[in-house]
Amino acid sequence: MDRRKFIRTGTAAVAAGTLAAPSLLMAATTGSSQTKPTTGGSQTQPTTGGSQTQPTTGSSQTQPTTGSSQTKSTTGSSQTKPTTKEAFPSGFSSETGKAGKEDLLFRFLGTGAADWNGLDERGEQRRLSSVLVDGRILLDFTQSDADMLPKGFRKADAVFYTHSHYDHYDPKAELEHIHAKVVYVGETWLERAREDFRKASEQLGKPAPEVRGLSVGQSAVVGEITVTALPANHATGDDNELTLMFLVEKGPVRVLYATDTGGIPARAARIAGIDAHIPEGRPITGLVMEATMGIDFDEDFRIFTHSSVGTVLRTSDVLLSTGRLKAPKGQPVYLTHMARTLHGSQAELDAQLPSPLRAAFDGLEAIFRID
Repeated sequence: MDRRKFIRTGTAAVAAGTLAAPSLLMAATTGSSQTKPTTGGSQTQPTTGGSQTQPTTGSSQTQPTTGSSQTKSTTGSSQTKPTTKEAFPSGFSSETGKAGKEDLLFRFLGTGAADWNGLDERGEQRRLSSVLVDGRILLDFTQSDADMLPKGFRKADAVFYTHSHYDHYDPKAELEHIHAKVVYVGETWLERAREDFRKASEQLGKPAPEVRGLSVGQSAVVGEITVTALPANHATGDDNELTLMFLVEKGPVRVLYATDTGGIPARAARIAGIDAHIPEGRPITGLVMEATMGIDFDEDFRIFTHSSVGTVLRTSDVLLSTGRLKAPKGQPVYLTHMARTLHGSQAELDAQLPSPLRAAFDGLEAIFRID
C-alpha cells in the first residue's frame, strides 16, 4: 500500500481492532507484585478526552502472538504496504544483544494512554506510559507501572515528569516505589508539585524528594545522561502549565521522547536541533513518540493535544529525508501512549505498521546505539 495513502486511509483491521480476537501483550518477568493504584497530592482526572478512568493494574501479560506480515489494502489495490518485519528481516537491531556503556537502554514500563484500565475485552493490557532509562532515570511514573520495574530495582536517581495529568504523574507512587532523591517538573507548576509531594510524604510517612523545576531548553545532568526539557503541544486543567517532552542524551546517542504532544512544536524542534531550517542543527539518533489517536482517527477531537500514527509517520519521514534522524539500520521509531479504543491488538500493529514504525509494549527493552 502506498505510504501516503496509509497516512490518510490507514488500515481497517487496525481501526477495528477492538473486535479482533484476543492477543496478549508481552510483559517482562518481575519480582515485585502488583499493588492497587493510589492518586497522589492534589491530582485530578483530566477533563479532556472521553470517559477516562483511574488506572488499575491487571494480571501479568504474556508474549504477543504475531500476525501475518502483510495485509490487504483497503483501497482495492493489490499492493501490500511495507511492514517493519519486511524492512528489517533480521529483526530489530535495537532489541538484540546487550546494552554497552555508551548505549541508552529504554525499558517501557507502560505504553498506554489514559483510557487503559486493566485488561480490555481482547485480554490485552497496556499500563500508563512510562520509561525507565538505563535503570536509573524515570520518564513519568504511576502506580500502574510498578509491577514492570525490573527485578532487584531499588531506587532511581531522578524522575522527570512531562506534565501533571494523572496518567503520567503520581507522587504517592514515586514515594512508594522509586525513592529518588530528586524529581523534575516544568517550572510553571513547580510550587504545585512541591505541595503534592509534601502531602504525599505526610500521608505515607516517607521522605519527599527534592522537587526541581525545569524551564524550556534547560538541561539536567544525571551521571552521564543529560535530559533537556522541550515544549510539548498539550494542555492540562492548569492553563499556566507548560507541558514538556524530553531529549535524552548519552554521549553521541540522542533520543527524543515525545509524549504527550500533538506533533513536534517548532520551538522544540529547534532546541533539539532537528529543524531543517537551521543549518547548524544536530540529528537525533532515536525517536519515541506518542500515537494516542491510532490509525484512521486523524480528525479525532484529540488532534489539538495528541498525535496519530499518521502524524508519527510523517514526522519520521521528514526527519529521515532531511537527515535529522540518523538511526542505526534496523532501529525503528517506537510508538507509545496508545489509546485502548483507537488501536488494534499488538499482533495487528506488528503486522500492519509501515516501516520504520514499531509499537512498543509493556516490558519491551530497546537499546539505542550509534553505528
